[in-house]
Amino acid sequence: MSWFKRVKEGIITPTDEKKSVPDGLWHKCPRCKKAVVAKDHEANCYVCPSCNYHDKIGSAEYFSLLFDDGEFTELFANIKPTDPLSFLDTKDYKSRLIESQKKSGLTDAMRVGVGKVEEMPLVVACMDFNFIGGSMGSVVGEKIARAIDYARENRIPVMVISKSGGARMMEAAFSLMQMAKTSAKLALLAKEGIPYISLLTDPTTGGVTASFAMLGDFNIAEPEALIGFAGPRVIRETIGKDLPKGFQSSEFLLEHGFVDMIVNRTELKSRLGKLLKMLA
Repeated sequence: MSWFKRVKEGIITPTDEKKSVPDGLWHKCPRCKKAVVAKDHEANCYVCPSCNYHDKIGSAEYFSLLFDDGEFTELFANIKPTDPLSFLDTKDYKSRLIESQKKSGLTDAMRVGVGKVEEMPLVVACMDFNFIGGSMGSVVGEKIARAIDYARENRIPVMVISKSGGARMMEAAFSLMQMAKTSAKLALLAKEGIPYISLLTDPTTGGVTASFAMLGDFNIAEPEALIGFAGPRVIRETIGKDLPKGFQSSEFLLEHGFVDMIVNRTELKSRLGKLLKMLA
């Protein structure tokens, strides 16, 4: 019995070759799992065209989407966080700050920009969830306070975009003080008749919700955003009861009068422009 032994490789057809797909070419929706070209996803304001899921985005994306031609002037970029309490948990706070700054490319969880939206001037203070969960520390409160002062000096409306897990525990009382500080500044803004618009995105929780996020002349929410003080699990365990369906969602809060309107991100700039022109 003879054996046949192949000494050369078989014929390679185009279908046998591995087709490499460049990284970042496609975006897969985390909810409906449908894929879309990344550039198309960006052009659609990071909203899934199939299920309308709003991806979490940061200040850079919001500034690009809102300001005319993406042009704005950043304010107070030189304000940086410190470690007043020499706080230590699983990691010292200084190291956590340095790590977050390197990872996110941000100095803290808040950026402020001024520019024009549909040719109307607007100061926008936007939170970044990528920096320690968008937690509110001294820098966040100080930047909001200075943004409000800038708006008062220049008679320009203010919008704060909230995306936060709440107060930053590593700064303890210094963090909690920002609730009173920002609320007092907004009271001065209201006294002078300058509009304040609050945009609540997913998630907006904790001390942020308990202060500046819910004090807008207009409280606008993105669809299906989680908005509340404590999380649903904490509330359920505290009261020992099941919560209503959709509890703490944008839609639930709109139905119960806590927000004024829900605006799809793809329509945000145009709706905001109309609102600013009406207020002017």
